[in-house]
Parts: sequence; C-alpha cells; structure tokens
Amino acid sequence: MSAQCEVTVKAAADAPMSVFERFLTVWVLLCIVAGIGAGQVAPDLFQAIGRMEVAQVNLPVGLLIWVMVIPMLVKVDFGALHEIRQHVRGIGVTLFVNWLVKPFSMAFLSWFFIRTLFAPLLPAEQLDSYIAGLILLAAAPCTAMVFVWSRLCNGDPLFTLSQVAMNDTIMVFAFAPVVGFLLGISAITVPWGTLMTSVALYIVIPVFIAQLWRKFLLAKGQDAFDAAMTKIGPWSISALLATLVLLFAFQGEAILKQPLVIALLAIPILIQVFFNSALAYGLNRALGEKHNVACPSALIGASNFFELAVAAAISLFGFESGAALATVVGVLIEVPVMLLVVRVVNASKGWYEAPQS
Repeated sequence: MSAQCEVTVKAAADAPMSVFERFLTVWVLLCIVAGIGAGQVAPDLFQAIGRMEVAQVNLPVGLLIWVMVIPMLVKVDFGALHEIRQHVRGIGVTLFVNWLVKPFSMAFLSWFFIRTLFAPLLPAEQLDSYIAGLILLAAAPCTAMVFVWSRLCNGDPLFTLSQVAMNDTIMVFAFAPVVGFLLGISAITVPWGTLMTSVALYIVIPVFIAQLWRKFLLAKGQDAFDAAMTKIGPWSISALLATLVLLFAFQGEAILKQPLVIALLAIPILIQVFFNSALAYGLNRALGEKHNVACPSALIGASNFFELAVAAAISLFGFESGAALATVVGVLIEVPVMLLVVRVVNASKGWYEAPQS
C-alpha cells in the first residue's frame, strides 16, 4: 500500500462525526419549517429564484450542489482501487447489492407502495414523480458518510476507502443508464438530455475538480490537506441545508395540504435500508469475510449519496416535484436509521463470528 493511501486510510478512520452530521435530522426538520415559512411569507422571491435557469439548470441550486459534492469527493482516493484485490469477496458483495439489487428493489418497492398500496392517499399527479425520486435515491451509492458509519463499527478503513472509490468510478458510467432504464420500465418519461447533463454537472465535473484539488493539497503536504478538509468539512452540509430551505419553500403548500406524504414516502426507504444492509451483511458472512469488512459493506449498501439524488431530482423534475420531495425524505431519515444499523451490526458481532453449521 502506498504511503499516500496509508495516510488517507488513517484520516478516514480517525475522522470524527461532526455536529452537523450527528444532528442532520434536526437540521433538516428546521429547514422544513424555515423553508415552508419563507415560502409563505415571500413567494415572489422564491419564484424568481426558480426562474434563474440556463439549459434547465437552476443556477443557485447548481452552485449549491457543487459546494455540497466537491468537498466530499476530495476525500476519495481513487488510488485505492488497486487495493480491492485484498477483499475481493467483500467488494463483490458491495457491488452486487449497490448496483444489481438496490436500485431494482427500490423500483419494486416504489411501485408496490406508491403506485398501488398508498396511491389513494397520495396526489395522483405526483405518483410517477415520487417513484422517480425514490429510484434516484437508490441509484446513488453513499460516498462520504460511509466513512463515518464505518468508523462507528470499527470497519476496515482500507476496505471502506476502496469500495467508495470503486462505487464512485462505476457511478460515473452507470448512474444515467440505471436511472434511465428503471424510469423507463416504471413507465416514466426519461428526459435523457437532462439526465446526461445532470451526470456531467453533478458527477463527472465535480470528480475532475475534486481530484485536481486533492492533488494540489497533497502536494503541499498532509498537514495542509488535513487543515483544508477540516475547513471545508461544514460546506457540504451547509449547502445541503440551504438547498433544502429553497426546496421546501416551493414544496410548502403541498406539504401543508398533505403532511402524511412524508411519512408514506419514508416507508419504502426504510424497508430498502434494512433489506439491503441485512443482505450485504448475510452474504459477507456466508462467503467468510471478516466482520470489519462485512460492516462497511452492509452500511454502504444501506445508505445513499443523497446530495446527488437531490441535485438530479431538481434538475430532472424541478423544485416543486414529488421527486425532489422523495429524495429529501431520504436525507431526513438517513442519520437515525443508519445509526440503528450500526448498533445492530455491532451487537451481532458474536453471532457473525460464530462457526456456521
């Protein structure tokens, strides 16, 4: 393992969970209140912000998304890709769950709950949009927060780093085709031009900028890199919260009329989290992987790159869409649900390491 990769692994393993991250659910709830209130008080202002578009890209949101995504991608060391050979089985489980199970299981869950079971309780004109948002959420594997979840369960930091690098590499090429295919089979019109623009704007370009920035910072020394990471750490969550205020300013009227929507959208997300984390955890055990590999594999299978999902939903369907709201529900429940999954994998270590009959 290279010296640079060793330092990156140590930094990922030692990274504390910030106040912003720990209380993300609280901040999101406050953004809901602030956004709804602001939208009611100054609707003209937010309508003006909504019209600030170029080629269907909202400029204020585009800027906020970059501030969200780029600092997270600076932490990703694509040089760790060659390390995947040390944990081939764990990486295989991660990729199987993230790309062959998770998006497709969410497409089924969203069809079953949104289009069938809950359809009478939801606005009919938004059903397709809600399904699209849930698919976008499931098709974006977690990037930054998985380092936090891995640390909390004493996961192997090298494995965590390598699986994130692998997922991000695949996401550049697979996100648009997977989303387009699942929207298509869900009978939802696929705006391919906008989808490809979103991939370029919110994945390809940020990855390129982030890696150039990473190289520049590391050239100045590890201390400079660590100091920069500490400084820009709050940027991502702050930009996310600002985006949520804008989104809820647009969504406020619909939420006030039907507050049950958020709870109903949370149900398929919760089922997906528990199903995919249990599947990845069980597969790793069946294949004989170590517990400190199975934990981050299960956690990355359960969590989402919700910043990307929010950005893509807004670009594809707009601020006032059910798709944007569905992705935000993922943000709302991410931290408490993932902390619960962390507790389960930690508590079940004895069962995991017991001899299999």
